[in-house]
Amino acid sequence: MKNSTFFRVAFATVPLLMVMALPAMAQDKPTLDSGDTAWMLTSTALVLLMTIPGLALFYGGMVRKKNVLATVMQSFTITCIATLTWMIIAYSIAFGDGGSLNAYMGGLDKMFLNHVGKDTLNGTIPESVFITFQMTFAIITPALIMGAIADRMKFSSMMVFIVAWLIFVYAPITHWVWGGGFLGDVGVLDFAGGTVVHINSGVAGLVACLMLGKRKGYGTENMAPHNLTLSVIGASLLWVGWFGFNAGSAVASDGAAGMAMLVTQIAAAAAALTWMVTEWVILRKPSILGIISGAVAGLVAITPASGYVGPMGALWIGLAAGAACFAASVGLKKLLGYDDSLDVFGIHGIGGAVGAVLTGVFAVEAIGGTGGLLEGNFAQVFIQIKGIAATVAWSAVATFVILLIIRMVMGLRVKEEVEVEGLDINLHGEVVR
Repeated sequence: MKNSTFFRVAFATVPLLMVMALPAMAQDKPTLDSGDTAWMLTSTALVLLMTIPGLALFYGGMVRKKNVLATVMQSFTITCIATLTWMIIAYSIAFGDGGSLNAYMGGLDKMFLNHVGKDTLNGTIPESVFITFQMTFAIITPALIMGAIADRMKFSSMMVFIVAWLIFVYAPITHWVWGGGFLGDVGVLDFAGGTVVHINSGVAGLVACLMLGKRKGYGTENMAPHNLTLSVIGASLLWVGWFGFNAGSAVASDGAAGMAMLVTQIAAAAAALTWMVTEWVILRKPSILGIISGAVAGLVAITPASGYVGPMGALWIGLAAGAACFAASVGLKKLLGYDDSLDVFGIHGIGGAVGAVLTGVFAVEAIGGTGGLLEGNFAQVFIQIKGIAATVAWSAVATFVILLIIRMVMGLRVKEEVEVEGLDINLHGEVVR
């Protein structure tokens, strides 16, 4: 009798326990969060704003008048090329399953965005939103490179270069850091693209400007910006868009996004003033070109750290970036004699490296889950350096090989008479009056 009572109770209890467990089981399955989705839709639009019109105006105002349309055309065209390249193959290489090679690159399982539907999720947001958000990063990164070789690259060669560079350089490095690759596995901290975007584009820009050579008349002709008002507007749009870049990389509408927004603002302001004051002391006048360049340098440097540091860390990173990027753009470039037209390496390469290293110094465990040097984690600085070294090595070698092949097949540089007269009229048949 006792046994029969026991079994009756057991049979009655087990279904009840299963029903009670359903909510807990449901929590294990990702569900759409409308707040996170709304923020990521906004962030995606903000990051796209960084390239068109932000970077287009920033770069367009800094070149000479005869090349302004060609420069703006590059940013707009790259937006289109990168969009399709990302959709066809680059997203799959960056975030697909690479199987036995997953430490180094994703697979081809997501080519043409295969298996991506309206209800497919990435965490708490639609995968379609995640894809587009990451697409905007893939758009601005190669567009940044063009500033290093402004005024002298063939338009057709540029188009081929962008496709190849996204597939063989950008997508693999993205996978290393964010897609389950080896840099993420060893603990490299890169919240929003210090290695993936800025060191990567800065190094590629340096390689490209060395391979194309100096602009005709470099060092003897006046190559001052033709319209700094455009550049100020562009820099302002970059600053605003950077909140999507950094705070959006939280991929959620939460405290991490809020802190990323705060430290982004602090670092940008600190770097802008540092560059301005340094220039004022050394060159006797604070220039508008200097202060906007400093702001971008601060935005670059805080990018890898934005999800890991607090306000004081952001302040120190901004101060360091303003000084280091000024020294690289004004001093190092002159010392070594390379013609990085719009200081892509000096701002993005050096700024990205400064930010990546200092992430390992100022990271706060209570903010990003990993402490840095100041919290006793000495190893994190060396892990950050490992990430920088891997990015520099692959970006430099692969960019060199891509450009070398393009140079042998179709040439890289416009003819001398085209460069002298201007790219606008010769490549696009249009001029700014």
